[in-house]
Amino acid sequence: MAWFKPPSAMPRPTRSIRQTPAITVRPTSKHWPRRTLKRWIADSGMRQRDERFKDQARHKDKPHPLHDKSKSKPKASTPGQRYKPSDFNWNTETGTCICPAGKSLYQNGANCTINGRLFIKFTGAQRDCAHCTQRDKCLRHPDKTLVRQVCFNRGRVDPAAESFTDKMKRAIDSEDGKRRYGQRFATVEPVFGNLRHNKQLNRFTLRGQQKVDTQWKLYCLVHNIEKLAHHGYGQ
Repeated sequence: MAWFKPPSAMPRPTRSIRQTPAITVRPTSKHWPRRTLKRWIADSGMRQRDERFKDQARHKDKPHPLHDKSKSKPKASTPGQRYKPSDFNWNTETGTCICPAGKSLYQNGANCTINGRLFIKFTGAQRDCAHCTQRDKCLRHPDKTLVRQVCFNRGRVDPAAESFTDKMKRAIDSEDGKRRYGQRFATVEPVFGNLRHNKQLNRFTLRGQQKVDTQWKLYCLVHNIEKLAHHGYGQ
């Protein structure tokens, strides 16, 4: 029984969380300074800023057994695409807004705060939008929506304030953040690769939180038993 170590003798790993770039940064990182558990949440541009991944483009030309790496055709412009805020004429000096049909929209919000940014909002009059010939290009549901609303970004509420996303970028771009996030390749990613590629867990075959949780734990149980067998614990 020389291989066995009591729990008290085992080294306790540093408690931290390292999440993938696929997870949205803002809603999670908003509370991270208040907690004692450290976390590093990568954004979509993390690898572009890291010099260790400067040559990653060369791997795109290599074949992959699971994914088709051929370049997808660019999406053609959708006929009758809806008007965007850039299609509206917003005059910052006079505070007026003209729609593509030439009608004036009235302002119904000058200091709307969304995610730390200020927006000014305009709404079309029902007398103009109800019988407009361009409703199909302006509204997502012309048969249900009465008028069009449009918002324009006026910048941050406090330009000098650092957002939670910028704080997380600074944390993960530090030497400690790079080192800890790099541990994912040896801790978490091999587990996902084994379950998805070797065990073919590409999707859950059950529905409902309880059933999906049971199926996931069953695969994790098989993964852990396999690790014990390969390390000679069963001998």
